[in-house]
Amino acid sequence: MKVVTLCGSLKYQNEMIKIARNLEVTFGYCVLQCVYDFAGKNDTQRERDKIIRAHFKKIDLCDFIYVVNIDGFIGESTKREIEYAKKHGKEIFYHEDVKENEDN
Repeated sequence: MKVVTLCGSLKYQNEMIKIARNLEVTFGYCVLQCVYDFAGKNDTQRERDKIIRAHFKKIDLCDFIYVVNIDGFIGESTKREIEYAKKHGKEIFYHEDVKENEDN
């Protein structure tokens, strides 16, 4: 069973939950989700740093990342995750087609 880490903007968290389920049910992948309830945005910087480190560890553990780039949107955090995945030799798949240089 392949392990995949979902990466994308939390503004699409509802869509990411559906995508994760589809990847598990349709393809049989083990999906490491990184969807959190940030509605209140009350986390301290230290808490956010821990979440970021945990997310990069999920990338370390996975076979590939799946970038949820709805309407072509890839935010700064997701760009860093993509670069981290590339640096560590992970395959990268995108939910939507990527325009040239969109993920840079």
